[in-house]
Amino acid sequence: MIKPARKEIESLTPYVPGKPIEELERELGIREAIKLASNENPFGPSPRARRALIRGLAGINRYPDGSCFILKRALSAALQVPEDRVVFGNGSNEIIELLVRTFLKPGAEAVTAESTFLVYDLIVQAAGGKIRKAPLVKFTYDLPAMRSLVNRKTTLVFIANPNNPTGTIVREPELVRFLRGLPKNILVVMDEAYAEFATDPQYPRSLKLLSAFPNLVILRTFSKIHGLAGLRIGYGVARPEIVDYLNRVRQPFNVSSLAQAAARAALTDAPFLKKTRENNRRGLQFLYREFNRLGIRYVPSQANFVLFAVPGPGEKYYQLLLREGVIVRPMGGYRLPGWLRATVGLPKENARLIQALKKILSKT
Repeated sequence: MIKPARKEIESLTPYVPGKPIEELERELGIREAIKLASNENPFGPSPRARRALIRGLAGINRYPDGSCFILKRALSAALQVPEDRVVFGNGSNEIIELLVRTFLKPGAEAVTAESTFLVYDLIVQAAGGKIRKAPLVKFTYDLPAMRSLVNRKTTLVFIANPNNPTGTIVREPELVRFLRGLPKNILVVMDEAYAEFATDPQYPRSLKLLSAFPNLVILRTFSKIHGLAGLRIGYGVARPEIVDYLNRVRQPFNVSSLAQAAARAALTDAPFLKKTRENNRRGLQFLYREFNRLGIRYVPSQANFVLFAVPGPGEKYYQLLLREGVIVRPMGGYRLPGWLRATVGLPKENARLIQALKKILSKT
């Protein structure tokens, strides 16, 4: 029998994405199902991105620009950071993998929190490393506890901010204290996939912290607020020497020409971003109000999803919601077995979720 090169791979559990609408409808014979499982933009891509995709179709017989030159220039201007501090990936997930492949030796360690993005664990273990996790406190990263896990073997620290799946944030004062107390040879990866949704005035201005903390790496994505999840494009911002190392490891054509074109257009669509943020704000307010009426616990969110408790096993209520044509995300894999996570959808989708919950709760 063929075995993997490292025994750690045998013990890995593959990442399970949210169930596709088509799969649910096929399995249960349901029509007009809604998906609130993967934190996608309910509006789809921006109108400008759609037009850019159509224009870009004529050139897909050519390889993409391996350096993402035009997109890099546009993003650099938008973020006000030098171009040599930006690296692009096939989703921000690829940059996580590049960081691990580049900076984590077999046997070395990474530190993160429990009940956070599962991909950190998968990639570190697959690379032959070990990951240490500190429990959340009030559903939020406990940075002092994470600092206590750092040792001579630690190479990377992962912080999802806002955290997936809880929607909570680490605020700037506590982040700065953490960075000041950490050895400078340890990379701190701030995974800010949902940064554009955060409204807390103390949400870290991480790009401005780069000059003071050269070991900081910031990850963001076009998958969430920009609605380009299907095109797989994300980016990292870091010191030029870190970006240089990542560019040596990444594949030469890792971002498609269509993804580059759509991302460039999406950057300019301010009205679309405003509409998305406003829909998210109103959607969260609606869900909070309805959860309160139903007596359902929830965690206030700085992202485009909300974590809420159910009066029993989360997997059971997940399955019951599927039968109502509503796809959410069970949280057992995140060590939150009595909780579900739902994306903030369009108003009619949010209302459908609440209606389904009312129906289920009335029968259980």
